[in-house]
Amino acid sequence: MNIETNLRGRLRNTTLPKSKGLLPLFEALINSIHALEEAQIPPEQGLIRVVIERASTLFDADTDGRSQGRPATRKIVSFHVIDNGVGFNEANFDSFRTLDTDYKATKGGRGIGRLLWLKAFSRVDVVSRFLNDSEELTQRSFSFTPNGVTDDAVEAAADAAQRETAIHLVGFDPRYRAHSRKTSNAIAKAMVEHCLWYFVRPGGAPRIIVEDQGEEILLDDLFEAHMRSSATPDRIEVKGHRFDLLHVQLRASASAVHSIAYCADDRLVMEEKLAGHIPGLRGPLGDSEDGFVYMCYVSSDLLSDQVRPERNAFEIPTDSGGLFEDTEVGWNDIRSGVISRAAEHLVVHLDQVREHARDRIHDFVSTKAPRYRPILGHLAPNALDIDPEISDNELELTLHREFVGLEEQLLTEGNALMELQSGESADDYSARIESYLQKVEDIKKSDLANYVTHRRVVIDLLAAAIERRPDGRYVREDFIHTLIMPMRTDSTEVLLDNCNLWLVDERLAFHDYLASDTPLSRMPVTGSSSTLEPDLVALNVFDNPILVADSPTPPLASLVVIELKRPMRNDAAEGRERDPIEQAIEYLGRIRQGNVQTAQGRPIPASEDIPGFCYVICDLTPSVVKRCKMHDLTRTSDGMGYFAYKKSYEAYIEVISFGRLVNMAQERNRAFFDKLGLPAS
Repeated sequence: MNIETNLRGRLRNTTLPKSKGLLPLFEALINSIHALEEAQIPPEQGLIRVVIERASTLFDADTDGRSQGRPATRKIVSFHVIDNGVGFNEANFDSFRTLDTDYKATKGGRGIGRLLWLKAFSRVDVVSRFLNDSEELTQRSFSFTPNGVTDDAVEAAADAAQRETAIHLVGFDPRYRAHSRKTSNAIAKAMVEHCLWYFVRPGGAPRIIVEDQGEEILLDDLFEAHMRSSATPDRIEVKGHRFDLLHVQLRASASAVHSIAYCADDRLVMEEKLAGHIPGLRGPLGDSEDGFVYMCYVSSDLLSDQVRPERNAFEIPTDSGGLFEDTEVGWNDIRSGVISRAAEHLVVHLDQVREHARDRIHDFVSTKAPRYRPILGHLAPNALDIDPEISDNELELTLHREFVGLEEQLLTEGNALMELQSGESADDYSARIESYLQKVEDIKKSDLANYVTHRRVVIDLLAAAIERRPDGRYVREDFIHTLIMPMRTDSTEVLLDNCNLWLVDERLAFHDYLASDTPLSRMPVTGSSSTLEPDLVALNVFDNPILVADSPTPPLASLVVIELKRPMRNDAAEGRERDPIEQAIEYLGRIRQGNVQTAQGRPIPASEDIPGFCYVICDLTPSVVKRCKMHDLTRTSDGMGYFAYKKSYEAYIEVISFGRLVNMAQERNRAFFDKLGLPAS
């Protein structure tokens, strides 16, 4: 007894994702290839024409994100697929009218491809000229709609006619058209990708031409233009199932990505990107001038058996498990096997990429980020899988993430360090402790390297700041001031890491209180009511714990005043307002008169006797040199500064030129720079 079929219901239960709007066209194209094979026409004599039919005007033109910046194209309304294959003879026509037929099962036919036509198009018109059983040329025409096959007519073909079948996919659904490729070149490329097997197989594919408003594209030319080398066949076995692989190298393009193409019945079903699955496989492989994108085409009887009727996915579980875990194949098993073999196939190219990546990391760490050198040996081999073309900022972020991860790992290991693990021998325990301590040591080395590198950058900034700019001017005083310490702050507001007092004197890192560009009256250490604002003031209380313990004998302390002037400023003159040396001494005196206290408000008796240090940082312009001589200062041996101890002020005074400041900082840190491989200047 026959079972009736409801075509509309069958269409309703057939799925076609919006992103697969061209799949019906590809199905028609493969049907034409099969028609040529059934007619036993050699590929070189076969001809298939795909004609793109567009709207007559630009109204409601095809535009989307991918066409931005390009001229608008007329929207696609239909496709013609024309071939000189066997055509709709009686056997083929009967098969066409039978849903889920197995007539073409040997070629992977599922009997539902034409249903996809009606998912994306309103109807299909067919005109086919074929040889009947009497070898007479006959013409059949009909339409295929959700109501079924209509307007079927058979008649003798015209005398001059030749065998030919034209499939007209009419009324491209706007929902699918919006998500489909728009240009003829993009559509032709998609055809090559979908039907690649037919191009790389022995004998090749028939001539396929895409026609669009007078433009013609031969898919053979497109295939040759995109193929970098001949395809390489391969084979793997996963839990007893054979999978045939085809390794393909396509010429690199902006849109192409490394991927796996899973096929069924010699048709492309789905693709997966390989990025992130194979270390080193990121951008194009090979030479920069001849780079390629890798694709692996996978086919097997299992994939053909388990493909969904619509050929857009497979009925294969993600993971195999339970009683049949050893024999049942899951999707992850297949993917893992293919990726492993793909990595083996690309090993030479991947080694080159990894070598370039290692060189990139080595150069960056050696010249710009030596803080990471101690930790490189603790990272997993694939932890630094980077694109060799990565920017410095991105590479810095990558290395920092690995550094933070290593620190977290170190904390975890440290918490469990003192516990003997189950079954762990004494030797194993000792080895674990030794490994942990080595990581700790390298992390600390990294911190030190970061600190030294920071000093290198600060010195470079200072050296650049004191140079004359292209406009003939020099930077303002506040820039250099901020480089040494942020302005209008004190040590209660700014972290020591944000200060670079070591540029002037390493000992300034150890202080009880520090103020920058702050009125004397606002400094808790001075007790002064003066509104004068020295550039930098530091109070250094030695052996602070004794002072906190409220010892009757106060410890020694020192006061440091630093006065900065703009590079090449040449207006120094007599008087506190114009003489930087006198300014520094004046600040020192005001502080001493104010009854100096610690930052915690504890008094320091005999503050007028606290040793004072006055640093004036400026260029030795003629006016500054004149003031140095007036104060009877001694010139340094390098001629780049002046100094003296003024007994009457109980203060050591030093005038440091910017050049001397840079040179001294470089000399003090040269050994560290050399150790890290950083340039000294």
